[in-house]
Amino acid sequence: MRRNLVWLLLSFIFVECWLVGAIGAMVQEKADAATPFTTPSPPEGNTTFLDGTAWCVALAGVPQMDLQNALDWACGPGKADCSPIQTGGRCFDPDTLVAHASFAFNSYYQQNGNSDIACNFGGTATLTKSNPSDEECSYDTSGSIKSSAPQLSNHKPQITWWKLAMIVLLLYARN
Repeated sequence: MRRNLVWLLLSFIFVECWLVGAIGAMVQEKADAATPFTTPSPPEGNTTFLDGTAWCVALAGVPQMDLQNALDWACGPGKADCSPIQTGGRCFDPDTLVAHASFAFNSYYQQNGNSDIACNFGGTATLTKSNPSDEECSYDTSGSIKSSAPQLSNHKPQITWWKLAMIVLLLYARN
């Protein structure tokens, strides 16, 4: 009788631990699957620093439609901080597509590790050594902002110490 009770409790604890881990993993998978992530300008690649500091700015002379599409991507799926270029923001003026795109491109570039390919935007951007900031609008540099990329999962199997202690005690009592 005692042996059957021990095996019943061990089986219950094993199944509970397995279910907690399996359900936690499924929840994490669903959360990851629910977030579509498309990056036409991924942050991987060689890190490019031009004498220590570089900014990513819009190229003058590119088609307005291409520049607008790149700006929309940077402020949308790219998750660049575009609040300063919104109406009334500290970097709204000058109110030009090139100025707004430059700010958004640089925000994305700085948030994504200063990678040379994080300053592409379909060929509408380039790196520069010249600080594009002015007295009203300060452009970020490396180290001045934190990444907007989602954090990696902190998923760890859930097992409580009392369950582990119970297993050890039951195995010890069995002998």
